[in-house]
Amino acid sequence: MTGIAERARRVSPSLTLEITAKAKKMRAEGKPVVSFGAGEPDFNTPDYIVHAAEYALEAGMTKYTPASGTDQLKKAICDKLQKDNGLTYEPQDIVVSNGAKHALFNAFAAIIDPGDEVIVPAPYWLTYPELIKLCEGVPVFVPCKAENDFKMTPAELEAALTAKTKAVLINNPCNPTGAVYTRDELEALAAVLEQEDVYIVSDEIYEKLLYEGGPYYSIAQYSPACKQKTIVINGVSKTYAMTGWRIGYTASARPLAKAIGSMQSHVTSNPNTIAQYAAAEAYSHAEGEAFLAQMLHTFDERRKNMIETLRKIDDLSFVYPKGAFYVMIDVAHLFGKTSAGGAKLQSAFDVATALLDEQMVAAIPCESFGAPNYLRLSYAISNEDIQTGLQRIQTFVRSVH
Repeated sequence: MTGIAERARRVSPSLTLEITAKAKKMRAEGKPVVSFGAGEPDFNTPDYIVHAAEYALEAGMTKYTPASGTDQLKKAICDKLQKDNGLTYEPQDIVVSNGAKHALFNAFAAIIDPGDEVIVPAPYWLTYPELIKLCEGVPVFVPCKAENDFKMTPAELEAALTAKTKAVLINNPCNPTGAVYTRDELEALAAVLEQEDVYIVSDEIYEKLLYEGGPYYSIAQYSPACKQKTIVINGVSKTYAMTGWRIGYTASARPLAKAIGSMQSHVTSNPNTIAQYAAAEAYSHAEGEAFLAQMLHTFDERRKNMIETLRKIDDLSFVYPKGAFYVMIDVAHLFGKTSAGGAKLQSAFDVATALLDEQMVAAIPCESFGAPNYLRLSYAISNEDIQTGLQRIQTFVRSVH
């Protein structure tokens, strides 16, 4: 009998899709929707990167490349890891993929056997558990406390480790919380993991969007033993406003990189050739630092704007963000109440739906992120939209009874 494979049926649908689709439909109808749902920088890709792609096209650089990426891009990634993180890799340790999401899938597919457990601190990016399940693994969620900025503690990590643990996931800075682990906090986690026979999957895609607390620290920097078991995930999407270019990568120990590269050669072959040349230029061009500084400054101003405004809204608490471009607001106190438009609010999804219907504000309900009491707001939008949207949220909250 034909049917859908079990691996596909294990994947959960996203509650965010309905909100996102409805907001887009309303905008298409001309309604002034303010959307806090953005998961990408609202900047254009810098001209110098676009020009590199144009040159590659004009020069006929349109053929296959090695499945794991061009030597030019892999060398640029190695240089970046050495300069920014003090991590020494060779090009053979790098596998370039079709975005960081693909890199994550490659990592999980290469290390997970059926029934293996992967520890995932909650709240988490909603894709993590689905990728783990696709690879026949078992996501083990560690509920992290708001008073700890939703960061996993060494005690919480130790309590979650079992004989079946194959890997621990660290997302720093974090989507959806905006939380950033300090060096001391990461070293404390690394001290626990250094002696354990487990991998560390370190998703560092928001690495450059760090607003407080000094230079970025990767858990792979802790020790040679820790680096050996860490799979660094990163890419150009958030850093250089290149979300649509689809270039991510893994940096890992040589045998694992070889395995990932072999798998990718059969699944996708090489990542987009033109995008690889553009990404190599993104990492190596002198204009890159200026673009990063400008984007970081803009996001920081928006972050401060959002925080200052949220603090003025009565009965609405949030978790203070130090990285990425998200903030989570607690809406649990609205559950069991009724909106001005008559909607019964029993969940964050209900709140998000009523907020869109009644105030034309799109926010992401966090049930699928392991935080059922929260909405995620992105400040990858203009300051004007931030102010307008938060004023509408305040009106909505005050009208609930």
